Amino acid sequence: MSIENIIGLIIVVAGMGLILFFSLPAANKKKPVFRPIPAFQRLRRGIGLAVEQGTRLHISLGKGDLLSSNNTSALVGLTSLERIARLSTASDRPTIATSGSGSLAILSQDSLRAAYRTANAAEQYDPDRGRLAGPTPFSYVAGVLPVVRSEHISTHLLIGNFGPEIGLVTDEADQVSAFTLASSDSLPAQAVLYATTQEPLIGEELYAVPAYLQAGPFYSASVRAQDILRWVLAAGVLAGVFLNLVGVL
Repeated sequence: MSIENIIGLIIVVAGMGLILFFSLPAANKKKPVFRPIPAFQRLRRGIGLAVEQGTRLHISLGKGDLLSSNNTSALVGLTSLERIARLSTASDRPTIATSGSGSLAILSQDSLRAAYRTANAAEQYDPDRGRLAGPTPFSYVAGVLPVVRSEHISTHLLIGNFGPEIGLVTDEADQVSAFTLASSDSLPAQAVLYATTQEPLIGEELYAVPAYLQAGPFYSASVRAQDILRWVLAAGVLAGVFLNLVGVL
């Protein structure tokens, strides 16, 4: 095993250990305080307004394949979907989820069912609210655009694997004056979303969405573990630079 693989394994094991430690009740006596991100403050406000005004929330999960390396963003989106659906069960127009793969569509229906069951409103669950918009990038966008235009949606959460074509969706949402929070694990999509949405999330902020939505202690623990690993890696890089300058490496 190469030194790079060993270092990677150490980081993964350390991350898992930190998450398990911060998930323990003894480590959660005090509520964790995260840095304020205006995007999440506006999202919570959008959820509340949707319930009060009788408008709808839309979560788009992208086109990630659960069997590929881009499945992490899809899992984050599914967790966020369940949490938001639970918060909005009292709305006259329940949350809608769209996705670009059959597996994600099935899992989105399961997440919605779990949200209604947790809220003791299982009779309100409708599987048609977890929709397969299209199996290819442009058919997916073509399937999402009618949802943006005609479903009385006031807030969009776009979180997952997208291509640059997602700009067509954000442009349509802007034309109907809907709030959009968006993030992606794809660099081209990040560039488009940064230029076309009111509140884009950049980099690892994508993986903090469930924690900021208070989806559970496990997700809060993952953000705390990320922060510690970030500082450790930064210290390691600086130490390596210093040792290189003094001729040790």
